[in-house]
Amino acid sequence: MTSVALGIPSVRTKPIAERRASRQIMVGSVPVGGDAPISVQSMTTTVTADVNATLQQIAELTASGCQIVRVAVPSQDDAEALPTIARKSQIPVIADIHFQPKYVFAAIEAGCAAVRVNPGNIKKFDDRVGEIARAAADHGVPIRIGVNAGSLDPRLLEKYGKATPEALVESALWECSLFEEHGFRDIKISVKHNDPVVMVQAYRLLAERCDYPLHLGVTEAGPAFQGTIKSAVAFGALLAEGIGDTIRVSLSAPPVEEVKVGAAILESLNLRERGLEIVSCPSCGRAQVDVYTLAEQVQAGLTGLKVPLRVAVMGCVVNGPGEAREADLGVASGNGKGQIFVRGEVIKTVPESQIVETLIEEALRLAEEMGVEVGVDDAAPEVVVR
Repeated sequence: MTSVALGIPSVRTKPIAERRASRQIMVGSVPVGGDAPISVQSMTTTVTADVNATLQQIAELTASGCQIVRVAVPSQDDAEALPTIARKSQIPVIADIHFQPKYVFAAIEAGCAAVRVNPGNIKKFDDRVGEIARAAADHGVPIRIGVNAGSLDPRLLEKYGKATPEALVESALWECSLFEEHGFRDIKISVKHNDPVVMVQAYRLLAERCDYPLHLGVTEAGPAFQGTIKSAVAFGALLAEGIGDTIRVSLSAPPVEEVKVGAAILESLNLRERGLEIVSCPSCGRAQVDVYTLAEQVQAGLTGLKVPLRVAVMGCVVNGPGEAREADLGVASGNGKGQIFVRGEVIKTVPESQIVETLIEEALRLAEEMGVEVGVDDAAPEVVVR
């Protein structure tokens, strides 16, 4: 009988779709658009003028995998803090500007990697585009035109009645055209809405009408659970069509959680190399062990392990052996014991009380064999329930 090699394929699965062709810009050291990997962004929740607190949060975001960070600049004190923050941050800093055009110039002069402007709420913004374009071009600073449903230009609200996809896109492209009149095209665009359906429709329209890189986001997505669902649905729909060059998951939660969710979305679509993934069954009447507890304990024990391993924690004889055999490392449990699989082969059978300890030991051993430094950070592995 011919043996069949099981386990994770050595060749990385192809991405879900070909990327939309877009021009590429540089946000500091991070390329956005073109063939660059899709980047994950977040935004600090500190008062920007509190330099130490802001830099501390940026360091936490960086450690969690954030690649670009945005800071709010609503006051002069915040603007004055930007040079230090931009210089000391480990990742590119984007200044988020509303209401006051003068802070756009301050952010450019401060050395920020990019500036986000909201054309819907900056007074006399259109009249200052020429100055902004010249300053940004002179300093090599790209501009994000960030249109939000909650702060749409009153003229467009009057025209469309509400923040429709067409209204969001018209606002963005109108502002782009003003910059283009001055020869400035170092632009990326976002058209955010709190309704994932409207948001998806807006980005589809925008993708058809320009080649600028697009920053995806469902704005005001809500608390962690709701916001994660909204963002995953909307991002999944667009990324599956090749639309999107950088993302921010907006949650009413600590910003590190936004980064974790964003990275997991990209990994699930094979748009970023997968890290540690735990496959566990949802349990049912066939389960002969406490799968919930086993999966949680394995996840807790391997939290922060930076290695592309799939670990299967299974609780019955129906799908258990198959899932455990196909994973890099797994256990098929039953009758108070568990068969431990490594790369498709049973290496031992252990009592239920030793399953977690054995899986963690084997995971660390495999990580060392793969030449990956074993360390712990704040990132948790993705859990896939089957």
